Amino acid sequence: EARPPAYDRAAAAGPFEGVLADAITLFKYRHKTGLARPLGALLVGRLTALPRPDLIVPVPLHPRRLREREFNQSLLLAREVSQATGLPLDYRAVVRAGWTPPQVEMSGADRLTNVRGVFAVPDPSAVAERRLLLIDDVFTTGATVNECAKVLRRAGATDVSVLTVARTV
Repeated sequence: EARPPAYDRAAAAGPFEGVLADAITLFKYRHKTGLARPLGALLVGRLTALPRPDLIVPVPLHPRRLREREFNQSLLLAREVSQATGLPLDYRAVVRAGWTPPQVEMSGADRLTNVRGVFAVPDPSAVAERRLLLIDDVFTTGATVNECAKVLRRAGATDVSVLTVARTV
């Protein structure tokens, strides 16, 4: 039986197809970090669909993946939203404690297993009693954002909204 997600709601700027999919791919895998600004603007445009958060939290990368990629695309997007709105950002609110292989080629069931138990909240007081906006680039199965939301809820977050640039259809 399907369990309800740990997050309260999810919104995306658009479907993961066409120009948007191309832009995300260039941004994430071809180091076109200048695309953070226009992609971040798309996120800002979707904020009206969500309740106002107290804190913006990007989905974290494992330190090894961060060294490989040289940037966390979710953090760059979250920074754009924070700068445009004045909302505070905490990139240490949730961390990726475990290493996992990339999910891009995985099935939904494999994605769920791949991310189970890999996220942690180092300082629960940073998120307790707060409404959070969790930001990522692409929502595919929701496995990653759901695992993040689980640990954030356990740490006392009262509400977790998910905002992504694109959602697979």
